[in-house]
Amino acid sequence: MRDAALSLLQTLTQAHAVSGHEEEVRKIFVSELGGCGMISMDRMGSVFCEIGGHGPRVMIAGHMDEVGFMVQSITPDGFLQFVTLGGWWEHVLLAQRVEILTRSGEKILGIISSRPPHFLPLSDRRQVMSIEQIYIDVGAVNRQEVTEKFGISLGDPVAPISPWTPMAGEDLYAAKALDNRLGMACAIQAGKILAATSHPNCCIITGTVQEEVGLRGAKPAAAMVRPDVAIVLEAPPADDTPGFSRSDSQARLGGGVQIRAFDPTAITNPRLLHLAIETAQREGIPYQVAVRRSGGTDAGSIHVSTYGVPCIVLGVPTRYIHSHNGMMNLLDYIHMLELTIALVKRMDEATVDQLVAL
Repeated sequence: MRDAALSLLQTLTQAHAVSGHEEEVRKIFVSELGGCGMISMDRMGSVFCEIGGHGPRVMIAGHMDEVGFMVQSITPDGFLQFVTLGGWWEHVLLAQRVEILTRSGEKILGIISSRPPHFLPLSDRRQVMSIEQIYIDVGAVNRQEVTEKFGISLGDPVAPISPWTPMAGEDLYAAKALDNRLGMACAIQAGKILAATSHPNCCIITGTVQEEVGLRGAKPAAAMVRPDVAIVLEAPPADDTPGFSRSDSQARLGGGVQIRAFDPTAITNPRLLHLAIETAQREGIPYQVAVRRSGGTDAGSIHVSTYGVPCIVLGVPTRYIHSHNGMMNLLDYIHMLELTIALVKRMDEATVDQLVAL
């Protein structure tokens, strides 16, 4: 399980798949799960693998997209202006490497512009530059070279560059796009395990699109799946770094899988929350419960689909998400995978019916 997780995470994190351009991750999904069940895709690009069974329909979902950018314009002297896809804090952008995916499929290296401190008055060094003031430098001499030689067009997607890297600390790894390739990897691995395991339901492994721009892909995905219950797999922000209270931490690296009780987009079905906690306790799986004041996940769209769907959000706490370099603990990922499998095995018809019983 561990070696398979590391290999899959490395492959997924290095894929170029910003919101609305999830093709590389979708291909990995199909390659990994093609022999496990029936593969299909909706009209927005979300992908599904239905693993047989006649019991409750259990949706296991992770979003395929990562935060990134899109080429908005090209200056006469060959610099790219861009818009953000998903939430970015401008502080983390300057001088970082990015990759522009052209329509021909070629990937062009770019560096986000940064002014050396030598040219800045001391008072300006503390100012956060707006997106409109920042450019991507692809090493061109003019607009014509950008478009004709490099093949870059308006609307081309741009993703961060950051390699999969083991940290010195045990079981810690850094990479871009851990939000949400962690959830995507767990969904894929869970699908493989469930395809070879006896369980009482029909599992629909799902990779959604455009989560980072408003939980968009989860809406038609849930309509297509028609789940009786959903498990949403995520990479929530860690709160165990300087600036946070360690005693109040609900997302600590190495603390186990996070079980989310609330965020502004979804209140977890209380019976499903208790089932997840009780299952983790029974199986000896380390966990931490979170009540979030901000943020949201695909559960925000899934739980209000059709006639309502009980949802639980499980997560791997991740430092520095929505930047070029996230950091995670592999054991937390393993614990999320273990709890996902254990929950699915308990979700027979009587258990799922009880989640919404009078």
